[in-house]
Amino acid sequence: MMKDLVRREGLADKFEIASAATSTEEIGNPVYPPARRILAAHGLSCSGKTARQITKRDLEYYDYIILMDHNNLRNMRWMFPGEDLANVSMLLDRDVADPWYTGDFEATWADLEEGLPELLARIKEEHGL
Repeated sequence: MMKDLVRREGLADKFEIASAATSTEEIGNPVYPPARRILAAHGLSCSGKTARQITKRDLEYYDYIILMDHNNLRNMRWMFPGEDLANVSMLLDRDVADPWYTGDFEATWADLEEGLPELLARIKEEHGL
């Protein structure tokens, strides 16, 4: 969704966007079928995408690490004790609905539609884009 948003804003060449998990349960698996369906219904493809775990290199490389929920934040603190997590933040001031547990992919979509434009606006302001 973020890749599509920056593409529509004409900023795709200014961003490198990736996704990584803070847990290991789904590493190597493709995007969950109900998530693939809702993305496809909105014209977005996740073809070839498989889950991978976040690494210390990601933490050092990316300007922004955006978390979906407080479990991700807890996991990051456990995975990277003593590391500077200044570039780590939550997308929203609350947890994004996790469709893995709720089965409600529409609620997740709505949360992301709320949070991603706000994130992009913040990045654009911080970087004068």
